[in-house]
Amino acid sequence: MKKLLFIAFAGLILSCQQGVHPEFEANKAAVMKFMELQGSEADLNAQLEMFHEDVLWQPAFHGSPQLNKSQIGDYLKGWQDAMDDVTFTAQNYLPGVSPETGMADGSVRTYGKWTGTHAATGKKWEVVSYHTWDFKDGKIIAGGDYLDAGGLLASLTQEDDETEE
Repeated sequence: MKKLLFIAFAGLILSCQQGVHPEFEANKAAVMKFMELQGSEADLNAQLEMFHEDVLWQPAFHGSPQLNKSQIGDYLKGWQDAMDDVTFTAQNYLPGVSPETGMADGSVRTYGKWTGTHAATGKKWEVVSYHTWDFKDGKIIAGGDYLDAGGLLASLTQEDDETEE
């Protein structure tokens, strides 16, 4: 009887666990390509084609409103113009869940580190970041960049404190 109860309990636990959403791997590959394109500045249009027409994107700057598709191009190009030799090193790529159901929904999340050189000053920089991407019809419909963008830019444009002893 104990074995039967254990098997029933284990079956119940296993049946409640969800698997990875079937679209997660394809969406993850799209995100990885998106990040590669952002760092390489190779093709801004290829990045913009990855966005759904109804996209809303949260930029990294404090107090910024969400951007629509026509505004995202300027946002991405601004980063590309300001920085050289940019690389994103992901710590991970994680499946996201629907806030309504708690079930896997095909979205992608990542933590990682950006590194590069400020084009105007030549200063090397690095910043830890978190990014999200939600998908609809195979395109990015929502997401955002979460990092200390203001602090990063301020650190690159301020004069170095050099004190003589």
